[in-house]
Amino acid sequence: MKNTVKRVLVFLIPVLFFTACVNEDLVPVFQEQKAGKIVIRGYNALQDSIQISIDGKPLVINNKDAFVKKIENDHNFVFYDNSRVKTIDLIHKKTKNILHSYSFTIAKPVDTLAFYIRENIWIDNVLSNKPGILSTTGRVGFRFIFPTFNRYSNSGHTGSVDAIIKKTNGQIIATAENINKDSFNSFLEFTYGAPPIVNVELVKHGTTESYVPGMQVKFQMAIQNNKSKLIVLDEKANEAGIFSGVDANTNLVDFFTF
Repeated sequence: MKNTVKRVLVFLIPVLFFTACVNEDLVPVFQEQKAGKIVIRGYNALQDSIQISIDGKPLVINNKDAFVKKIENDHNFVFYDNSRVKTIDLIHKKTKNILHSYSFTIAKPVDTLAFYIRENIWIDNVLSNKPGILSTTGRVGFRFIFPTFNRYSNSGHTGSVDAIIKKTNGQIIATAENINKDSFNSFLEFTYGAPPIVNVELVKHGTTESYVPGMQVKFQMAIQNNKSKLIVLDEKANEAGIFSGVDANTNLVDFFTF
């Protein structure tokens, strides 16, 4: 009887081993591996902190799992054969709402996540939108993006806008063309001249007509000699929610190293 049991066990062990090997639900012991890295460069200008979740696990930087202002981390990991996608969620800590989600794949094992966040504003791929290189000294340069375009003005204009830049005496210095909400426009540079304040008027592209019917949209902007800026235009509203103008106070060069 004992010999019979031994023979049955000897027979069953390789069968069970073979069955386990062909079971697709089981994870192989030796998986293909590939090193991966996500370079995280962000700036959170919200009043509340955000959290960064990677495949459902919170990212911890310097013993912190919630962040305001500058966020920098080089996250190293391993892609396994059965997991070739890394999912990153940016989460509002207080509300737990997912603000944005990203997927990184093994097709590009080293990748960058660079973002700027403020109320009503989200700008992706910041480091891909470098400030322009000035052609010589004594110049200033600008690129613009308008993420809140039409948020309050409801102008009805769906095309791009131009920014006519003038001296305080009314002399036109330059025009930045084709500004839109999705990407920075082409680099514009011009000669620096005092005073360091210029007046800017937003018009429909290729015209001198305001993009908001019945009103001129103007603001002032500071220029700095030998400086190139990435300016975020932002529509504003009064307490009643009525469009009140545009400001240009945010320069992404102040928050990121390009």
